[in-house]
Amino acid sequence: MNRLPVLVSPYGPYASLALHVHDLTIRGHHTETLHAADEAEAITLMLGDHRTHRVSRLGRMYALTSLGRLDEALQIAEELVEDQARLGGPKATDAKILADTAEVLIHLGRIDDGLHYVARAMAVLDVAPRKGPRYFSAMASLAEAARGAELFELADEAMRRCIESFEFPDDLYRSAADLTHTELWAEWALRLEQVGRIEDAAALFDKTTAVLRYWTEQGIDSPLSTAILALCHAKSGRPAEALALISDQLPKMREAGQFHEARLFHLAYGLVLRSTGEWRAARREFRAALELAVLRSQRLLFQYELAITAAQEFPGDATQAVLESLRSHVEALWQLRLDRRTMLRQAYRRVELEAERTTADLAAASDALTGLGNRRMFDRRINTVTTGGSLLLIDVDHFKDINDRYSHGVGDRVLGEIAAVLRSHCRHDEVAIRFGGDEFALFLSTGEDDARQVAERIRRVIEARDWSTIVPGLTVTLSMGLAACRTGEPGRDLYDRADARLYVAKRAGRNQLAAA
Repeated sequence: MNRLPVLVSPYGPYASLALHVHDLTIRGHHTETLHAADEAEAITLMLGDHRTHRVSRLGRMYALTSLGRLDEALQIAEELVEDQARLGGPKATDAKILADTAEVLIHLGRIDDGLHYVARAMAVLDVAPRKGPRYFSAMASLAEAARGAELFELADEAMRRCIESFEFPDDLYRSAADLTHTELWAEWALRLEQVGRIEDAAALFDKTTAVLRYWTEQGIDSPLSTAILALCHAKSGRPAEALALISDQLPKMREAGQFHEARLFHLAYGLVLRSTGEWRAARREFRAALELAVLRSQRLLFQYELAITAAQEFPGDATQAVLESLRSHVEALWQLRLDRRTMLRQAYRRVELEAERTTADLAAASDALTGLGNRRMFDRRINTVTTGGSLLLIDVDHFKDINDRYSHGVGDRVLGEIAAVLRSHCRHDEVAIRFGGDEFALFLSTGEDDARQVAERIRRVIEARDWSTIVPGLTVTLSMGLAACRTGEPGRDLYDRADARLYVAKRAGRNQLAAA
């Protein structure tokens, strides 16, 4: 499995550890990748660098997928999806993780689930910024997932958008993306050939050859590009050119453990040998490729070539019947592509409907003036607070005087400014609420000590703001009451304790926090 050398997810402060993990799996050293990931994850956990830890886990997942350890890869993928919801991040990063999860599910044969994740990734990418390395990386992952489902048209379009996502791409990024694109074309051509679309397959092989030759002339090549080029030569009737590449690279790839490239070299070598009538040697190469295959889609390619070789070497009813049976199986699988395209459209529509319902629910639970949650959201959230969470209640000091002295328009601007400060202090799973009037609430996912620090930062920011930019002479301060949730405590009791402390802060002179 080839991986683009691209930026993935927002990196943490110790990004070099995760980049080393990804570099190893990009080069096909998957066993080494797992050892490097062990070290990187231990260090990043110890240092509390959760973002770099997540990137390293992503590299581990790629290596496990390439090694065929799909159940382990899926476990990591599902953890990454959960972490993304908790840690947050750019939309393109969300889409990348969803697409990577889809790819693993598809390789496991869980097509329905995989296509649902593909649809979710597509929906997120529809609203993500379409430039830069994160979009580039997400589109590359979407292409891999679509390719796994043999949705070659979608994969082709995703790779086109991937390449277009850089306004001024350098040769490293463009060549890496083109290499992934040519591998897609080569696999697509092999499958087209199997279902009898010979001319379409030949056109794709020719296009692949042209792109690979261009980058070779630019001085940029790799073992994988050489392997794909050897395959194209073998399929296009240029055995001497294919053999020159194979004899130079195949032993090196086997020795280095780069089995992805070795598989393609074995396939190309088998095709060259078969073209000269060396049946036994050709079968040996196809079997070598088959032994290195870890995914079902890969094995089918080599099994098909073995069946053709047997029919040519031993012409007769028996071998022809085997070949026809395999061809019927291949054509049936090809027809499933149409079903998958329909399934994907249906999944995408379901995702759209879910997004529309979510948007409607958010609108119903949002305060029209500030965009924060409203009382309806507060009532929904108060009974979900558990041990380790806290509730902060906030009142604007003397807000009625602000309205009476400066106007309700000024009062609305004050509320909007306060809402922006509260929102900026919310982490991914935290919620700010406006009850109405000048009353606010903040659901924090921390215990009382950390929540107290958050509250004091908010209070100081509001106090220090230059409110005279709104109207001369205006000052604004906040009174606050904080309570941390106790084990098994009902939401109403938590609210009552926070409310009691809010009144303590008011009676003590306002512009302060009252807590335990």
